[in-house]
Amino acid sequence: MKAIISVWSFIGIAVVGFGMSCTQRKSNEHVRPNIVYIMSDDHGYQAVGAYGYGMNKTPNIDRIAAEGVLFTRATVTNSLCAPSRAVLLTGKHSFINGKVDNVAKFDWEQDNFPKLLRQAGYQTAMVGKIHMDGLPQGFDYSAVVPGQGHYYNPDFIVNGEKERMHGYVTDITTDLALEWLEGRDKDKPFCLLFHQKAPHREWLAAERHYKEYAKMRFPEPETLFDDYEGRGTAAKSAEMNILKDMNWAGDSKVKPELMDELGIPSTLDWDKDAYNNNLGRMDSAQRAAWDAVYDPINEDFKKRYPSMSQEDLMRWRYQRYMQDYLATIAAVDDGVGRVLDYLKEHGLEENTIVVYTSDQGFYMGEHGWFDKRFMYEESLKTPLMIRYPKEIKAGTESDALVQNLDFAPTFLDYAGVEVPTDMQGESFRQLVSGKTDDWRDAIYYTYYEYPSIHMVKRHYGIRTDRYKLIHFYYDIDEWELYDLEKDPKEMHNVYGDPSYADIREELHKKLDETRKKYKDSDENDQKYLDNYLSATPAN
Repeated sequence: MKAIISVWSFIGIAVVGFGMSCTQRKSNEHVRPNIVYIMSDDHGYQAVGAYGYGMNKTPNIDRIAAEGVLFTRATVTNSLCAPSRAVLLTGKHSFINGKVDNVAKFDWEQDNFPKLLRQAGYQTAMVGKIHMDGLPQGFDYSAVVPGQGHYYNPDFIVNGEKERMHGYVTDITTDLALEWLEGRDKDKPFCLLFHQKAPHREWLAAERHYKEYAKMRFPEPETLFDDYEGRGTAAKSAEMNILKDMNWAGDSKVKPELMDELGIPSTLDWDKDAYNNNLGRMDSAQRAAWDAVYDPINEDFKKRYPSMSQEDLMRWRYQRYMQDYLATIAAVDDGVGRVLDYLKEHGLEENTIVVYTSDQGFYMGEHGWFDKRFMYEESLKTPLMIRYPKEIKAGTESDALVQNLDFAPTFLDYAGVEVPTDMQGESFRQLVSGKTDDWRDAIYYTYYEYPSIHMVKRHYGIRTDRYKLIHFYYDIDEWELYDLEKDPKEMHNVYGDPSYADIREELHKKLDETRKKYKDSDENDQKYLDNYLSATPAN
């Protein structure tokens, strides 16, 4: 009898122990932080209120900065849409993960941090823009726009199945993110990649915002009429000038028929097609609301155009650009607010890491430009702010040289997942919590997509706390060096200045060390050049 009791006692203890183990395991999983990574497309840091440029208001994005850390010198490794996303996922430079430009194929079979989180018990989702072919791997759920996506009545590929959704893409993307959050397995920690298409070109805003922003005027940057003296061939030959290279119909919203009437030629072959295709997706009510605002703009332009100087036209086009670009950001900010409110209302905000960033920086008229690609500051730097009350003190500001290369190892670190040794980024978890100030003293940058749209030449370089060294290559062989303390707008290349001879030598040595550290080489440059040219024979 005692033996029987002992056996049942042992079984009971084992069952209780097993139950406690399961409970403890679930408890530990809940302790692991959730991750909401919010990334917009081409959102320049100048257009985030928290950075203090006064261009526009982004109260919800600013909430993340106010309640967490604002990075003032966050950068990307390759200022282009798809390569930036590949770096985010893999924690590896473009020349390692293979996605060096928008043409190269991305290998989804390689490891990425969502795969590793999923293996560790996280539930994962990607919603919005990814700009890479193939079904995203590493996600329990994905709802992504094909390619660049459309602003109105967009298509989405939901777990591999394509469907068209009615409405405005930024709002729909937010809806899908919230629907997934609400329907997720609530017994698991989660990681949501919430990627907005906006404010990518051609900048079609939501009705509630274009009605407001079309009436606004914005301050011009000091370098709007830059003549590029003091820079090399690359800056002078790039095709990113707002007046000369921006599309009239697709970008500035001048009707194709008005262009014909005024004798304005298309800047690019797809100018009018972009306008017609974008507006052609609207239903009758959407189009009527659009025309009610943009028809008067066209009528006013028609009256003014014959007497406008080139300077007048530049100023007009800059205002049109800012009105549409900043209006699309307003909807992004709305979506951020909705997600933050959801986390708060459902008791998730204390244990959820919230990140806001962009896939790269963007020119908002500085140097007369739009777009990105260059290693110059406006393109290289990206907005970045992170909120995690458990470890990050509200109101923190960091000037550390963090990069998008660091996201994957940082998220894995927070989740308690071992960081693969082949990831090239570094976790900045201890940095933002104030437990260390030990960090890199230089970042490395590469750009490959040339010859192509905007004609920004191939280059690589390093940026330190004060200096920047850039090598432009392929059809030229030119070096540029900038003293960012004395010349923050990068107007004067001092590479040939004798007074910078020692600095130049030090930077060349640092560049060689950095290239070796990240396993880059001239052979890589040639390999990817050959691949690119063979894939784009028209160039």
